[in-house]
Amino acid sequence: QELCKELHQKIDVVDEERYDMSLKVAKSDKEIEDLKIKVQDLIGKFKKPALKKVRMSADSMLQALLGSKHKVSLDLRANLKQVKKEVKEEDKEAVGDWRKNIEDKAGMGGRKK
Repeated sequence: QELCKELHQKIDVVDEERYDMSLKVAKSDKEIEDLKIKVQDLIGKFKKPALKKVRMSADSMLQALLGSKHKVSLDLRANLKQVKKEVKEEDKEAVGDWRKNIEDKAGMGGRKK
């Protein structure tokens, strides 16, 4: 009985120390992560690499992606629908009577004089 009680007390002490150590490690890990973030901010943002120019037409790019089995032509104008332009004739109002037009558009009893 005495031996068991002593062992339990020692186990409790060791568990307390282990718990304290794990908390210290977690705290220091968080601190390290914060410092890493600060260093990254001081160095500068991540720079995107410059993209290389590719000399390839859209047709050849589609053919490279789909393979030589598929015949693909990129004729964008063929997919568009035909629209006829209509010239709209607007009724031109009498230019001479502009005061009346302003009073009509003013609303709420006309223009205040």
